Amino acid sequence: MSLTHYRKVFKSDHLGSADLEDCIEQGHNCIFTIDYVKQEQGAKVAGKKIDANIAYFVDKTVKPMVLNATNSKVLSKLSGSCFVENWKNITIKLYIDRSVKMKGEVVGGLRIDHRPVQPQKPEVMPNTKQWDNAKAAYKRDGNFTAVLKRATISPQNQQAIKNEAANEVS
Repeated sequence: MSLTHYRKVFKSDHLGSADLEDCIEQGHNCIFTIDYVKQEQGAKVAGKKIDANIAYFVDKTVKPMVLNATNSKVLSKLSGSCFVENWKNITIKLYIDRSVKMKGEVVGGLRIDHRPVQPQKPEVMPNTKQWDNAKAAYKRDGNFTAVLKRATISPQNQQAIKNEAANEVS
């Protein structure tokens, strides 16, 4: 049964805790790449007009994120720059900090993980050039050591590559 967060009914043009909870519930890792950040004067946020730093993501299905002072400080450190124009093409991991307070009340909020996100290795999948390359490397080396330095291969796919390689030798 799918559950609905009570805040979903309050439509928001910006990323919020309810959106991130949906992301987590669907099994996603909440890692996003920032396309660019813009300082917007008079941006409408939660029914009020405010001046804000707003992050827009490469994945346009993800709502823009209003960057509070804490998250702006984290981006400044991750990017090595205090200028929002330099906060682009940065991959971040978001999480919900349940202890965030607003006006003295604990409300929870989005936080950017202060640790740099390590680039993900591509996964070798069947019927691809990488699959053929991995099979050739296995036939040459007898193992996947060289391939696993640059990519991941599930145990099932490693076995499938071994089987294919054995069938080609016969």
